[in-house]
Amino acid sequence: MLGTKELFPGTLDMLILKALSLGPIHGYGVLRRIEATSQGLLSLEQGSLYPALHRLQHRGLIQSDWGTSENNRRAKFYRLTRAGETRLGRETSRWAHMVEAVSNVLVAQPSEA
Repeated sequence: MLGTKELFPGTLDMLILKALSLGPIHGYGVLRRIEATSQGLLSLEQGSLYPALHRLQHRGLIQSDWGTSENNRRAKFYRLTRAGETRLGRETSRWAHMVEAVSNVLVAQPSEA
């Protein structure tokens, strides 16, 4: 299982944007959604999540409104903005290129060097 500290810089923001692209949800729900969609391979810390949510909101990539959680508690619900959608698209493309590049290096054979 990978934790927040093991993520590459910028990855947490991309994961949060992706989680919110699936629909509005409260902060702790973002954390659970990422853990669930990673099939339990990522375990994020609340101490990293909430500053990231604040940072993304400050940058205009997400917005929030107060609402009531499934536990009937007051919670801040986050959603993606248009700017967030655009950023997610760029970051997803960039990530795919990085994965392809690293994968190419890792499968290289001695005859290809």
